[in-house]
Amino acid sequence: MFDHVFSPITIKGKTIKNRFTVPAMVTNFCNKDGTATERYIAYHEAKAKGGWGLIITEDYNVAPEGHGFSCTAGLWNDGQIESHSELPKRVHKYGATILAQIYHCGRQTHKSAIPEGCHTRSSSAIPCPFGDEIPIPFTTEEVKEMVSKYGDAAVRAKKCGFDGIEIHGAHGYLITQFFSPYSNKRLDEYGGNFWNRTRFAREIIQDVKKRCGDDFIIDMRISADEFVEGGLTIEDSKAIAIMMENEGLDMIHVSVGNYLSVDLNIASSYSAHGWFSDWAKQIKEVVKIPVVTVSRINDPFLADEILASGKADFVAMGRASLCDPGMPNKAKEGRFEDIRRCIGCDDGCEGVLFTDNPFTCVLNPELGHEYEGDIPVTDKPKKVAIAGAGPAGLYAAIAAARAGHKVTVFERSDHNGGNFYTAAIPPTKGEITDFLVWQRVQCEKLGVDIRYNTPATADLIKAGNFDKIIVATGSHPAEPPIPGLKESEIVTNAQEILEGKVMPGSNCVVIGGGQVGAETAHFLAQLLRKVTILEMLPEIAKDAALAVNWHLKESLEKRKVDIHTSVKVLEIKNDGVLYETPDGIKVCVPADTVVVATGYRSNEALKEELSNAGIEYTAVGDAVRARKVSHATREGYDAGKNIG
Repeated sequence: MFDHVFSPITIKGKTIKNRFTVPAMVTNFCNKDGTATERYIAYHEAKAKGGWGLIITEDYNVAPEGHGFSCTAGLWNDGQIESHSELPKRVHKYGATILAQIYHCGRQTHKSAIPEGCHTRSSSAIPCPFGDEIPIPFTTEEVKEMVSKYGDAAVRAKKCGFDGIEIHGAHGYLITQFFSPYSNKRLDEYGGNFWNRTRFAREIIQDVKKRCGDDFIIDMRISADEFVEGGLTIEDSKAIAIMMENEGLDMIHVSVGNYLSVDLNIASSYSAHGWFSDWAKQIKEVVKIPVVTVSRINDPFLADEILASGKADFVAMGRASLCDPGMPNKAKEGRFEDIRRCIGCDDGCEGVLFTDNPFTCVLNPELGHEYEGDIPVTDKPKKVAIAGAGPAGLYAAIAAARAGHKVTVFERSDHNGGNFYTAAIPPTKGEITDFLVWQRVQCEKLGVDIRYNTPATADLIKAGNFDKIIVATGSHPAEPPIPGLKESEIVTNAQEILEGKVMPGSNCVVIGGGQVGAETAHFLAQLLRKVTILEMLPEIAKDAALAVNWHLKESLEKRKVDIHTSVKVLEIKNDGVLYETPDGIKVCVPADTVVVATGYRSNEALKEELSNAGIEYTAVGDAVRARKVSHATREGYDAGKNIG
């Protein structure tokens, strides 16, 4: 089993122990001056400890204005070498190979990310669609200087102890801005024809090869297709790959997209597993050097199948490695039920990162906290009661049990998951159940006693003589003060629809166009219902991560869901919903099912009961306030970890 993904491969005299690859992902864990932190180093070390054969770090900036985010790594000066030298040492301890990705963001940055006084630079004076200023084009002489800066960064990476570098030539960053006619409108030797547009990258490879020697791996990441009008296509990229190989490139990492198609290069659950491995296969067919593929590969069986199909030589599993840094070791040991698989929600990683904050993982509360070490086992075990078996409650149970406490969970329903279970029902969201099964299995292995169909009460907790009580009772659907809501016989809510408690009629109106309402509308539309969304804000699914937002809207458009934003719902009748448009026009849309999706409210009953009984407790997740599941998993884990 897994003969392909666990086979070693040697490049430039360096043997990479397996094909499990961690691709570069911006963490924002470094200092603003580009130096490394313990948080940054421990994050990568956890991957090496977990069995990943090849680790590619996030973007090491080659110049101060090269930042795309505020706290990315840097190797633009010698003063940064010392802090980053610790990283290869820690990774090599576990037999992993590590490459430093070097890059310049070019036009895809923003003023707050680069030092004061610096200006956005690019191949041409064309702004990034998401940028905040027009970039200043590099002069011909400045391009040549930038070639040397890439070489300088590579030399520093070698001094740090890295096994090689990955030159970032993908995702619309500076090298892509030269590659692509979408962004390169130059008239000098670096613009115009294909040979000229690739000159910048070719000269970088030549410079690195000359200065770093034959024992240093040179990889390059490219976007096989930019998926924008006038951008690079797979045929362009096949030619680019051949040209880079001819210059001495040792391996090539095939991705897709730029910031205008970021929903594809940070693929969500709306994208198929390994969906652009076929692009990697096309590159592999024209080069002799090893090829890396990537995108929505979250399981070792998928990884091995892609390699067995001959599509690539390495499988990069970025967000899968965030969700479970120990995946390779677990796969090797046959512990498949212990692998925590990425669900493609994009919420904690891309959703947080594009606010220029350190990234997180919705399902892995330990991400970014690896430097804190494992949970210490107590020498004074306590009896712990947890009310609620949703993500917050079971993470509290898992952490407390790992610490050596005796844990009992009381759950009012017949299954775990809470409201997160209903989140698994809409189209493309089914992998959420994978996580819920994972939580249940971990609790069983740790000896956690989960009592289903048993709601927690103050009397029950008193009788159990527990030392610590954690309330994770979640939330319930909110009921907005809309006339007719309680009187109309056609009213239900998103939770009842998704749980299969109400059969929807043929004409459905969803009141509320947040992520829950929009995904419920998608679910109804896939049941071939006529669906209308009424949303008071100017945009639907504003609370969803960017890639999810874009694809969800596309799906709703494809299913012909009628969407009305910036409207006010006035009344729910027995045959429809009356609303007011921004122009003050009153419209009644017919309906035989009205689905309310206007948010959630905390379940307060147990908290009030415990308070009245004088019983101390810690509330976590939606029991504090209805929010995203990332708050639930983090708070639950912390509560269980810190019982003492």
